[in-house]
Amino acid sequence: MLDHLTTEASNPASEDLDELSTLDLVNLINNQDAGVAIAVGQQSVQIAAAIDAISARLRRSGRLIYIGAGTSGRLGVLDAAECPPTFSSDPGQVIGLIAGGPSALQNAVEGAEDNPDFGAKDLQDIGLSSKDVVVGIATSGRTPYVIGGLDYARKIEAYAIGLTCNEVSELHSHCDMVIAPVVGPEIISGSTRMKAGTATKMVLNMLSTGAMIRQGKTFGNLMVDLKATNTKLNERARRIVKAATKLSDEDVSSLLHECNGEVKTAIVVHHTGESPDRARVLLSEANGHLRQAIMGTTGERSR
Repeated sequence: MLDHLTTEASNPASEDLDELSTLDLVNLINNQDAGVAIAVGQQSVQIAAAIDAISARLRRSGRLIYIGAGTSGRLGVLDAAECPPTFSSDPGQVIGLIAGGPSALQNAVEGAEDNPDFGAKDLQDIGLSSKDVVVGIATSGRTPYVIGGLDYARKIEAYAIGLTCNEVSELHSHCDMVIAPVVGPEIISGSTRMKAGTATKMVLNMLSTGAMIRQGKTFGNLMVDLKATNTKLNERARRIVKAATKLSDEDVSSLLHECNGEVKTAIVVHHTGESPDRARVLLSEANGHLRQAIMGTTGERSR
């Protein structure tokens, strides 16, 4: 039954929705959306714990796997797809699964979310192992496809995280931890692609970004895990190295050329005076963490 779910309740602020002027409609949506960040912020402790759990698994060659249906599944697939171009991560490190398969990204696949066995099978098909983390996304907290996937994850001792927008839900008893930003009723009752979808996107942003930062994918706020392989990436690499080294444009280009376009290697060479080959060794010893590679050699904070 859906009657007890906050995400399915009627929102008193939008009872006259179809009678509003367009401007009043826009203001109502905006005012309702303003509370989403607050709801997500109230889950900061749980989100931080999830990031640490994901990061620990990734360091041991595990994967982050999102599984969901409908909007929840699409948002998981989107977040996974954005990790390789943003962080140069292996495309298989973060995976998004949606009930009904890839065709469900654009067209609803009737009944795909109603069978828990489908969730388990999709995870089996990608070779889920105990090293992995599964984030089951179900704003209602009751989607059978997601619950089946989480049950399978726990069965094989993968770490299972639930993401829902209801404070109390069926999902809670099927995972190792729950993130539950309660955004309240939607302006269109049950249309969880709205506030609940926004909250989901915000949480997924934090999970993947936080985990990648913990893997050494940034230096300060610079996107340093990048190898320049085309014109756009060459320009981005130059900007990043210039910001991290304060060198001239000419010296940045020379340094990157010396380091085969490897941003991290170039920055380590600049800050330590080591050769590119030695810089690569330092980065390997620091598990890819640029600041640690620099400080391990110089004993000083990098500039």
